[in-house]
Amino acid sequence: MTVRGTLFGRPLRGVAFDVAVAALVVLVSVASAVNQPGGWAATLVGVGMAVALLFRRTHPSAVTVAVAALALVQVVAEWGPLVYDVAVLIALYSVVKYGERLRDGVLAGAVAAVGVLLAAAQTPGVIQWWVTALWYALVTGAVWLVALNVRTRRLYVLSLEERATTLEREREAEFRAAVAEERTRIARELHDVVAHSMAVMIVQADGARFMLDRDPAQARTAVKVVADTGRQALEEMRRLVGVLRDAGPGGEDGPVVAADPEHRRLALAELPDLLARFDDAGLRVRSTVTGAPPALPPGLELTVYRVVQEALTNALKHAGVGAGVEVVLTYSDEAVLVRVLDNGLGRPLVSPAPSGGHGLLGMRERVTVYDGSLTAGPRPVGGWQVEVRLPLRSEPATEVIAA
Repeated sequence: MTVRGTLFGRPLRGVAFDVAVAALVVLVSVASAVNQPGGWAATLVGVGMAVALLFRRTHPSAVTVAVAALALVQVVAEWGPLVYDVAVLIALYSVVKYGERLRDGVLAGAVAAVGVLLAAAQTPGVIQWWVTALWYALVTGAVWLVALNVRTRRLYVLSLEERATTLEREREAEFRAAVAEERTRIARELHDVVAHSMAVMIVQADGARFMLDRDPAQARTAVKVVADTGRQALEEMRRLVGVLRDAGPGGEDGPVVAADPEHRRLALAELPDLLARFDDAGLRVRSTVTGAPPALPPGLELTVYRVVQEALTNALKHAGVGAGVEVVLTYSDEAVLVRVLDNGLGRPLVSPAPSGGHGLLGMRERVTVYDGSLTAGPRPVGGWQVEVRLPLRSEPATEVIAA
């Protein structure tokens, strides 16, 4: 049966043990009061030692000083070694085991060595005093060495516990960082999907409203684009929710983190469809591809796709319907270069969607992951341009520039 709980901030089992030790010292002191030298005065010294031992775990150095002082009183009074002097050994054991610094235990051992000589000199007997001193020294030294061994093991266990706690904290910090990174990735995906789809739907809905009476056929076409874009956005959202629902390191009931970081990646082969949707939305998109597309990592393909999507979405929102946009993809052995330029000559939206201010930030975050560079700003001839360079080999990270 294990005793649990605390008393005065100390484990109840330890308190009970110290009380039992102190009570034993008091008992032998009182039991020897009639026959021992010093009588009841010596018994009071023993009781004082017993009271001091109650605090041997929390204040081992102070307890050792108190017990040594009382033992000195005993020596000065020439009462000789008494039964309750076992308290001296208990105090010595405590300061070596529980003392904050081993230096206190060494000092206590030196004082105990002097006490051994004084006790041997006052011990009555027929044998020579140095034999008695040797016996006392052996007992005292054994107690000191046992305490040192226990202290070493205790500190070793404490170091293991501290190391385990540190590792646990590091694991928790790594897990929180992984969750934060995953949330950031999902937030970027949500922004890209929603911003693109809403911009297209707003443009087409405004166009349908104005063409409803003038050209019903064109209005129906615009409404169809709105419906198709909404369906596609809904499918994208469902896929993102699927990523969030993937079981993480904790299993089915564990933390929710995407199990496969490359899950649901869009490929460069889907870029023509993306350009066609923006062309249907009212932009005059022209694309140019230079070089043969190399085999890219899925994450890098997704970055190129999202950069083009975000740049076209911004062109639709800010340059307006009818703006001319040129998308240039240049592939080489060293890097992928993406340039999206608009002439700024479109018709502004009647009720443009409010900007969340995260478009360029999201692009910068994506590009920085692959040690790339991003430049975005107005063109001298009018309009806006976005240029992204993504290295394909290990190159020094390039600072992200905002023009």
